[in-house]
Amino acid sequence: MRQSESLLPTLKEVPTDADIKSHQLLLRAGFIRQTASGVYSFLPLGKRVLRKVEEIVREEMEQIGANEMLMPALQPAELWRETGRWDVYGPELMRLKDRHDREFALGATHEEVITSLVRDEVKSYKKLPLTLFQIQTKFRDEKRPRFGLLRGREFVMKDAYSFHETYESLDITYNSMYQAYSNIFSRCGLNFRAVIADSGAMGGKDTHEFMALSDVGEDTIAYSDTSDYAANIEMAPVIASYTKEAVELAELQKVETADQKTMQDVADFLGHPLNKGLKTLMFKVDEKLVLVVTRGDHEVNDIKLKNLYQASIVELASEQETIDTLGAGFGSLGPVGVNGKVDVVADNAVEYVVNVSCGANENGYHYINANPGRDFEIDTYADLRFIQEGDELPEDQGIVKFARGIEVGQVFKLGDFYANKLGATFLDDRGKSNTMIMGCYGIGVSRTLASIVEQHHDESGITWPVQVAPFQVHLLTINAKKEEQKKLAEELYSSLKSLGIEVLYDDRKERAGVKFADSDLIGIPYRITVGKRADEGYVEFKLRENGEQSELHQSEIVNKIKQLLGK
Repeated sequence: MRQSESLLPTLKEVPTDADIKSHQLLLRAGFIRQTASGVYSFLPLGKRVLRKVEEIVREEMEQIGANEMLMPALQPAELWRETGRWDVYGPELMRLKDRHDREFALGATHEEVITSLVRDEVKSYKKLPLTLFQIQTKFRDEKRPRFGLLRGREFVMKDAYSFHETYESLDITYNSMYQAYSNIFSRCGLNFRAVIADSGAMGGKDTHEFMALSDVGEDTIAYSDTSDYAANIEMAPVIASYTKEAVELAELQKVETADQKTMQDVADFLGHPLNKGLKTLMFKVDEKLVLVVTRGDHEVNDIKLKNLYQASIVELASEQETIDTLGAGFGSLGPVGVNGKVDVVADNAVEYVVNVSCGANENGYHYINANPGRDFEIDTYADLRFIQEGDELPEDQGIVKFARGIEVGQVFKLGDFYANKLGATFLDDRGKSNTMIMGCYGIGVSRTLASIVEQHHDESGITWPVQVAPFQVHLLTINAKKEEQKKLAEELYSSLKSLGIEVLYDDRKERAGVKFADSDLIGIPYRITVGKRADEGYVEFKLRENGEQSELHQSEIVNKIKQLLGK
């Protein structure tokens, strides 16, 4: 492609609203442009990279027997109501009405559509297992779109769905998909981890997230310092063993703690470390009020609370709800004297505390020397806190370390949730009707593109891995007005194209400095510069990734490129 004929608008300055490198560089290098908040146009270079990632996805999906199809983005509300998700999915679901006042959603995900389709078309066990996938635009009304392609309201996604007779069959496809995802992200040049995760609004139990390691990631990964264990921090189990301090139980006392708002404020005021206080929070768990108690140095893990109650929605109660129920606001809640009013659950560590402080359920007051069993009762003890760096991992898998990650893919074992709700059944070999078992598998294609840039850039611009680069070779002329340079560049352009090598030819009438800066910014892996030795047939060859340069004769160029590309 000739650069003079392309839409490739590079920018010298960093856009003011772009906070992370991928957003900055994709804008500056002319890959994307913002159309609205969280909504982007992919310009020609961006579309080429998107297509490269999509092709890698297609190849790996087809390798494991998945069939590509395309489903509508516009989905009738009735399907979502059949599964109950119309009411529980939340405000991220973009809802609209047509001229006849019928309700629809713009597809955030496609479990309802695919399940209803397979329900109507597949009736026999002979058609199972079956795996279908699509690559399509998805819509989610993010409250705060940010980070460019990493958190948008419209994005490109690959979603796949598998249907089975048995859980054993699902396990086989799940493992195949897990390996295919590993292949995809490796081929895209990503440094990633597959981590144990929570299924969230998708339903189901077993699930793994694929995380591209990055400091700008919004998820924290708990991983082992000695094994391949990795989990989303929300799902990492805490197996810490606690011991009770061997001291005499002191008398429970109420003390005034006016104007002490936080756990740290209270601890400093009372003169004890954080772990000698109790943190108490009120949650609404599917509209049921639950008081959750942890040690002061620990944080409540709402996902573990949700799983304890097998709930759909978990959220903090409002301050007014805590006042109406227990007579105090957020900073003064505690477990003393509340049994019978609400459920009281606590993290395992609370069972072993001795002589600790806690809210007195009276604004501006706390108890000191509170002890479980004597001064308050806990209905249920469970693992309800976030794991911390330095904690032990289960089964001697090492000590926990933290890293940040960008979620680029996730695989789920959905079970029979959607099939049950939508009546997706099949006849087995005995003619008996059974409910289908399902799996669901997603990759954020546009998010993967941004994650690649987060991991592959330097101070000058993007450094694309060759397998996903918009072009393989960037061909430049120093001075397009000089006939010998133009002639050699045209010869190289024609010969490389004839071999199927993807070339972006910068034939613009621009200064050399502008061309070099744009080339580094765009980040194509191999650069050929036709300059002052063109009349001798020599060019400069540069590797974008490490800056290595050499002079080659035009007779050597084709073989060099073929060798690097493995052709």
